[in-house]
Amino acid sequence: MVDQYGSDFISITDEDGTEYELEVLTTLEYNGCTYLAVIPAEESQDTVNLEVSILKSVEEDGEPLLCAVEDEAELEAVYGLVMDSLYEEEK
Repeated sequence: MVDQYGSDFISITDEDGTEYELEVLTTLEYNGCTYLAVIPAEESQDTVNLEVSILKSVEEDGEPLLCAVEDEAELEAVYGLVMDSLYEEEK
């Protein structure tokens, strides 16, 4: 389940019931699917060592879910697009 706090932050709960707050860096469409590039939403972030995660938006039983991208080729393609998008925004 995803609860939207604002345009840049989401809270997700994994299957074990652990809740995580994430900052959404960008959202993009690729091959008909929606992907989110996220980082942990911690107050004291080291901007040099941010670990970007890519999550895929899927629908299960009519509910929107975010899941990890398990296909390596799909992950590499989306990661490349995300990085291009983020660096383009910095110019």
